Amino acid sequence: MESQLDIEFVESQEDAASRVGVLGLAARPGLVWQGDAEGYVASLGAGFERALERAGFKGEAGQSCSYDTGSESPHTVVALGTGEDPGADDLRRAAGVLGRKASKDASVATTLAFEGQAAPVVEGFLLSQYSYDRFKSKPEPAVTDSLLLVGAGEMSDCEAGMVVAEAVGWARDLVNTPAQDKAPQEIQRQVAEMAEGLGLRLKTHDVPDLEEKGFGGLLGVAAGSDRAPCLVELWHEPEGSETFVALVGKGITFDSGGLSIKPASAMETMKTDMSGAAAVIGAMVAIARLRLPVKVLGLAPLSDNMPGSRAIKPGDVLTTRNGKTIEVLNTDAEGRLVLADALAYAVEHEPDLMVDLATLTGACKVALGDDIAGVMGNDDSLIDRIERAGEQAGELVWHLPLPKEYRRQLDTPMADMKNIGGRWAGALTAGLLLQEFVDDVPWAHLDIAGPSRWTRNEHYQTKGGSGFGVRTLVELVANLAEQGFGTTE
Repeated sequence: MESQLDIEFVESQEDAASRVGVLGLAARPGLVWQGDAEGYVASLGAGFERALERAGFKGEAGQSCSYDTGSESPHTVVALGTGEDPGADDLRRAAGVLGRKASKDASVATTLAFEGQAAPVVEGFLLSQYSYDRFKSKPEPAVTDSLLLVGAGEMSDCEAGMVVAEAVGWARDLVNTPAQDKAPQEIQRQVAEMAEGLGLRLKTHDVPDLEEKGFGGLLGVAAGSDRAPCLVELWHEPEGSETFVALVGKGITFDSGGLSIKPASAMETMKTDMSGAAAVIGAMVAIARLRLPVKVLGLAPLSDNMPGSRAIKPGDVLTTRNGKTIEVLNTDAEGRLVLADALAYAVEHEPDLMVDLATLTGACKVALGDDIAGVMGNDDSLIDRIERAGEQAGELVWHLPLPKEYRRQLDTPMADMKNIGGRWAGALTAGLLLQEFVDDVPWAHLDIAGPSRWTRNEHYQTKGGSGFGVRTLVELVANLAEQGFGTTE
């Protein structure tokens, strides 16, 4: 997915106003207009002032007010509240509001980027105009093709914002695609096309290779489906990189629950159970396009989880890539089985750190809701980095513990562990199982069951697959490019 948006910096809002259909004016509390726009605002007259009063617009973060100017250019002015000290996501959200309101206008301008924060403004604007309309007989995509940013800025910042937004869009497309059209082998084909143009090295593992190399978790989950599983392995290998990161994403292309079958209503969103894999692939796209000087391995184990005649049964025991065995007591706890193989495989390449993402447990969604991901792991400094990367990217995560005392919930006389714990703390026991496969590599696990699917249209988000994790991973790797691993400042 590549945007056709043409971006340009202009000196003043008067210059911008003469060239666009919609002008977004940023304001802080007290109606302090960003970009020295007071004179232009005064020229709009009492009608604009009354519109602001009716809307209760005071410049607070999240507030907006649209005003019809009655002229040809611009025909609409949108006041955008940023709050007193706007951070990157405040600007990203305000730009998202503008992008949503201006989606039917070819040319748009804004003062949001006046203070040099072009990247989040461009990112938020593009994210808000995303739509998945592949199956609509009358699609209505956004028509904006020109964005003017008032003030001075660097085009490299704009390009970075575009790259990240486009990578999120790629992940969203993949998540939103119906399961019928994204079999593991089809995703593998799409990744191969994408990787060739970006200089990413691709290695794919099909069934014979998975059997030879002992990926018993992935093969076990796939046994009930008539669509073959695969492991997609992507490498970004810049010369001179000093840090090596492994990223792993759960890629269950449809989750019926297997023989421990889900209720029908619980299956309605299960085409999105590969959101972790989509985030990793999307992040690899952005990392490659941004040429970040960090070595990155991206792994996406891909499979359906279906109740076919050969499906694994409760009580079966699987032998994973590192030789550890897992008794499967609930076939709907399958994500941890494919991640176990992939994490063990990643460890073999000796990365400096590892991060996995997965729509893993409903328990995490119960604890943290729709908007926040849980993060847990074995290295507090890495988790701290991820928390700060998520805050900067606008993707919130919350540190959850991995209590050693809970590990006994996975004990079983039949194998090294079972795949489910007790009734409570399901997100934590799932994380404890994954920890069995990371050795002593610094590792963090993001349970994105809640924020992987957006349930409402607001600011830069639209209903459906959110692409959660792409921006955090890119921000994390960009931080590692600047600071390396081992420091947190």
